[in-house]
Amino acid sequence: MKKHTQLLYLLTVWTLLTSLSVKARPRPVSSETPLASAPAITYILSMPEPQTHYFEVEMQLRDLSVANAKKNGYVDVRMPVWTPGSYLIREYAKNVEAFTAMTGGKAVRSEKVRKDTWRVYSAADILTVRYRVYANELTVRTSFIDIDHGYVTPASMFMYVDALKDASHRVVVQPYKAWNMVTTGLRTVGKFTYEAPNYDIVVDSPIEIGNQTMFSFTAAGVPHRVAMYGLTNYDSVRLAADYIRICEAAKSVVGEHPCQDYTFIVHHIPQGGGGLEHLNSTTLETSPRSYETDGSYRRFFNLVAHEYFHLWNVKRIRPIALGPFDYSQENYTHLLWLSEGGTSFYADYIQLRAGMYTPANYVEVVANDINQIENQPGNFVQSTAESSFDAWIKGYRPNENSGNTTISYYSKGAVLTSLLNLAIIVGSNGQRTIDDLIRLLYNEYYKKLNRGFTDEEFRRAAEQVAARKLDDFFEVGVNSANPINYDAYFAPVGLKLVNAAVKSQDGFLGAATRTVNGKVYVSGVRRGSAAYVDGLNVGDEVMAVDGVPVGSDLQKLINDRKVGNKLTFQVSRSGLPKEVSVTLTASPYVSYRLEPLPTRTDAQKTLYNKWLFIK
Repeated sequence: MKKHTQLLYLLTVWTLLTSLSVKARPRPVSSETPLASAPAITYILSMPEPQTHYFEVEMQLRDLSVANAKKNGYVDVRMPVWTPGSYLIREYAKNVEAFTAMTGGKAVRSEKVRKDTWRVYSAADILTVRYRVYANELTVRTSFIDIDHGYVTPASMFMYVDALKDASHRVVVQPYKAWNMVTTGLRTVGKFTYEAPNYDIVVDSPIEIGNQTMFSFTAAGVPHRVAMYGLTNYDSVRLAADYIRICEAAKSVVGEHPCQDYTFIVHHIPQGGGGLEHLNSTTLETSPRSYETDGSYRRFFNLVAHEYFHLWNVKRIRPIALGPFDYSQENYTHLLWLSEGGTSFYADYIQLRAGMYTPANYVEVVANDINQIENQPGNFVQSTAESSFDAWIKGYRPNENSGNTTISYYSKGAVLTSLLNLAIIVGSNGQRTIDDLIRLLYNEYYKKLNRGFTDEEFRRAAEQVAARKLDDFFEVGVNSANPINYDAYFAPVGLKLVNAAVKSQDGFLGAATRTVNGKVYVSGVRRGSAAYVDGLNVGDEVMAVDGVPVGSDLQKLINDRKVGNKLTFQVSRSGLPKEVSVTLTASPYVSYRLEPLPTRTDAQKTLYNKWLFIK
């Protein structure tokens, strides 16, 4: 309580709401721009019974002549099927009920014609639509409401009309009677009333409603505010200071902050973990205990750095597929490894330049990132470009075999961006870093052309900054699943990747297990392992090993077994008893670390210092 009191004393709540730059329009627009006329669509969001987990939406539409309502005799109203930044079809329409339409105070006929589309049979120029949305999933990608607070992911709440997406929109929030605060990046025009120049801005502006704790700070010359939901303890002075360090370090990459103000919405919940970027805001989910230890504190600020850097990378520097968005279907790109993995790289690189990592810490992080991908069999099956493209069907839908067949565009993308940074530093003889590539993409495609870039345009830009061809990087690292020659990237900065894993005769099974009600089940089998080759199956209940009952711990029965030992597993498979003979193999895991070369030249030392910001 003392720390919260100190926070309220030291940091003031401010209510200045955001102005934005539109990310995908023929001409840049700011949400500070006054609307030329009354909005084409007004949403009135109410929540009279939050304990039921329902929001109520009234959608007032005007100027429907542009939607050919008179010609067609109807207008189609649609709910997005996904939200930008989270590449999965989420079928938000499944939570909609009680859809009705009226014009001139009279009900008009409507029917659902697609999973995400309601057709309203009216030729009128003005229409009112009402519906309810069930919201009981608190994530950064969905909406939620209970008696304590409400959170809105706009794509899951607000319908749209295709012909009016580029027209002005207004959002009026009517909070539950016990709540007195609304936090959003939308531009305010009145009490709990907000406007946007188009539907994309509405979708890109999450809304927190309740009695959240607020604090503010200025970083990089821009006012920031933080809305905190949930009970947690924190040192207010330290927290604000570290937000500032992260924000200013992030801004230093491009050298320009694209917002006039910025909003953090932070949910402190037990299952917390994750974030979603927006044009001038982000929502973060973290544990209430995130500020208690150095490790959890650092992980939280890694999340802060990641989502904050998306201000540039993704929201403005983006593959051409990521905006303008089609909210009715998948939007494919091969470059999520750059958009997400590159941002993961920058989350660490930002913490280094902010002084939260030492150079030694950062080098260890890079080695750990390499270990993560090199220890996953799917790294040698799926290319990073394929991983990016297949995010819609694989990335967000893992199963027990995913580790064998896929690689994360986050984790491998972070490694690849690290290697690209080294390639640029070496190719330019220390004159440039990946920051120069980010600035080039920002100035050329976002500011000058106001669009995203193609795969080929990105490659040309990278080679331009690196001052050399990058065939090995793209053909091996990005577009194939072939092994990467890491030493080719690290040797010029005086480092070598060394496998420090201790060779052992201890046997390796390769089966992951889970225990349910004291019974042990196989939950995963590593490709190429003894369990994989000899036929243990996911779902097998392991009853005994060599006749010894397993109890609740399989590992203790194989701890002393050696490479080449043959074990007989008594399992129950689909309710039938079965014996599986397994011959243990050696562990395939690597444990890489980056070590200095025995002798390093002055040139290598210079490039090393450039890489790690050592003066």
